[in-house]
Amino acid sequence: MSSHRAATLATAGLLVMTAVWGSTFFMIKDVVARMPVADFLAVRFAIAAAAMLMVFPRHVGRLGRRGLVRGLALGGLYGVAQLLQTWGLTLIAPSVSGFVTGMYVVLTPLLATVLLRQRLTGAVWLAVALATLGLGVISLNGVTVNAGVWLTLLSAGCYALHIVLMGQWSRPGEAMGLSAVQMAAIALLCLMATWPHGGPMLPPDPAAWLAVLYMAIFAGAGAMAMQTWAQARLPATRAAIVMTTEPVFAAAFAVAFGSDVLGWRVVLGGALVLAAMYVVELAPRRSPALAAEPMHHEVG
Repeated sequence: MSSHRAATLATAGLLVMTAVWGSTFFMIKDVVARMPVADFLAVRFAIAAAAMLMVFPRHVGRLGRRGLVRGLALGGLYGVAQLLQTWGLTLIAPSVSGFVTGMYVVLTPLLATVLLRQRLTGAVWLAVALATLGLGVISLNGVTVNAGVWLTLLSAGCYALHIVLMGQWSRPGEAMGLSAVQMAAIALLCLMATWPHGGPMLPPDPAAWLAVLYMAIFAGAGAMAMQTWAQARLPATRAAIVMTTEPVFAAAFAVAFGSDVLGWRVVLGGALVLAAMYVVELAPRRSPALAAEPMHHEVG
C-alpha cells in the first residue's frame, strides 16, 4: 500500500473514531448524573480491556518486554488524562472543557518540536491556528479561569504527550497488541481511583448499562484500536488536527438529537476546524517537502 493511500485511510479512520467520541457526549452527561465519575470510567474501561484482551491475546504476546512497557506507559498517561479531564468537568461548563481539552492540538506540535526536534512547516502551524480558532468559536462564550480549567489543561497536556509518544511507538504489526495493553492500564488506573470508597459502583439501570457498553466497546476498545492503528501511519501533529473534529461531531449529534440548535457558532467553528484538516492533509500532497515531520523516532 502506498504511503499516501495509507495516510488517507488512517485519516478516514481517525474521523470515524472522533465521530464515535462525539456521539458519546450526551450519554456521558446522563450516566455521570447517576453514578460517580471514577466508577463510570472504571466500569467502562474494564469492559473495554476485557474485550480487547480476549480478542487480541496473541498480539499482546508478540509485543515483547519493550512493547508491554510502552503500552503500560501510554495507557497510564491516557488514564491520568481521562481522570483529570473528568474531574475538571465537574468544575466548568462542558463547552469550556471541550475547548481546553482541544488545546492538545497546540501542545502536540510544541511537544513534538521540543522532544523530537521536529521542524514543522508553516502549513502545519496554519492548521493549528485554524483548529484552535474553530474550537474557540464553537465552545467559548466567556470563560473564567479556575481550578477546573487548570485540571483540564493538564489533561490536554497528557493527551498531547500520548499522541506524540503513540506516533513514535506504534508500529503497523503491533497496533492491536499495544491497544489492548493500553486499555488494561487505563482500566487498572481507573479502578484504583474507586478504591477509597470500596470499588466501582455498577450502572444503576438497563439504559445506563447500554450506554456504558456502547462507550466501552465502540468509543473505548474500538476507538483505541483505531487510534493506535492510524498513528502508525500518520505523524502526530496531523493526527491531532484531524482529532479536533470531535467537538464538531459532538455539536452535530446535539443538533440531530434535538438537545441543541444549529447556530452560527457551530457552523463557523466547524468550518474552521474542517479547513484546518484540509490544510494539513493537502499540504503533504502538494509538495513532498512539506511532509517534513518524520513518522518515527525512538523515544525512551
